[in-house]
Amino acid sequence: MTNHIVLFEPQIPANTGNIARTCAATNSPLHLIEPLGFSTDDKHLKRAGLDYWNDVDITYHENLEAFLRTIDTENLHLITKFAHGVYSEVDYDDGKNHYFMFGKETTGLPEEFMRENEEKCLRIPMNDEHVRSLNLSNTVALVVYEALRQQNFPKLELTHHYEHDKLD
Repeated sequence: MTNHIVLFEPQIPANTGNIARTCAATNSPLHLIEPLGFSTDDKHLKRAGLDYWNDVDITYHENLEAFLRTIDTENLHLITKFAHGVYSEVDYDDGKNHYFMFGKETTGLPEEFMRENEEKCLRIPMNDEHVRSLNLSNTVALVVYEALRQQNFPKLELTHHYEHDKLD
């Protein structure tokens, strides 16, 4: 079972860099649906991801349709403020791969696509009166760590131990 992070046409390099770092920390493959709003050589993207780019399994998809052809959409979750379901109320510990799709920072996911897949839409509860949306990289971290928590953090180090010489 693997938790995949899917970014639909991301536009801000620092967000994508931060998300790549989260993917490296959680062993989550990253899917980038083009067009991207930046070059993957962008210095802000590289800086945000620090030295973790080699530890991220990244797949680029030409467009949304090309991405959808590569997966079983049964466990596709569309993370959007326009949803009735709450991300923490889904059972992610079912032994299956899960794909968490997040929209571009300015406009989110395509409205028609969300309407066609309303049962797959999930939201993070928040005060919509004061805040339009949460930061994309924060949203990704919240959702992937909820899935991992339910799965008992597979293949992740639950406790970090200091090396003996560093304690002296």
